[in-house]
Amino acid sequence: MKQFVVMTAMLAGAAVSCVAAAAPLKGDPEKGKQIASQVCLACHGVDGNGTEPTNPEFPKLAGKQPEYLLKQLKDFKAGKRKNEIMAGMVANLTPDDMANLSLYYAGQKAKPGVVKNPALVAQGKKIYMDGNPDAGVPACAGCHEPDASGYGFFPHLAGQHTEYTFLQLKRFNTGERDNDKGLAMQSVTAKMTEQEMKAVAEYLAGVQLK
Repeated sequence: MKQFVVMTAMLAGAAVSCVAAAAPLKGDPEKGKQIASQVCLACHGVDGNGTEPTNPEFPKLAGKQPEYLLKQLKDFKAGKRKNEIMAGMVANLTPDDMANLSLYYAGQKAKPGVVKNPALVAQGKKIYMDGNPDAGVPACAGCHEPDASGYGFFPHLAGQHTEYTFLQLKRFNTGERDNDKGLAMQSVTAKMTEQEMKAVAEYLAGVQLK
């Protein structure tokens, strides 16, 4: 238990450091909207709430932290986060384009998600709020906030598509996604079972921000 508490404290400290290091983004959300309407709408929707039917590769972007969104765009462009579709989408975006787009989607309101397997929600909430001390899994809420609203480089997760959240947890777990250096997702998911990942994904899909 002592080791678990120390780990949780270290993660919280990392969160504070990352947030403190993030300078406020400057840009023009209206220009970002133009890009979203021309480049991003087919997968993410103009308002960032995604499209139906849900594709596991296409997340909701509405309400995400602009710092997080900008980092992901930069990582896709630099090849630090690998996705053939996104690599093509960001290839012609300038730094200003990416900042404008991040600010635009960050300013959109996220819509509620859809829970696909209600039987997993209670387990998912328990892991999200309290972690799994026996396995050394810290509470997700420690970085992403109890209401899953996120801050800084730790993204808003409330209402995210179940399939997308589960897929990303799996990718962190296997090391396929490794662009979170210093932000702990690989080490956290390494201790999670597939059942726990599915449960957390189901829980988050049903979280609604007030």
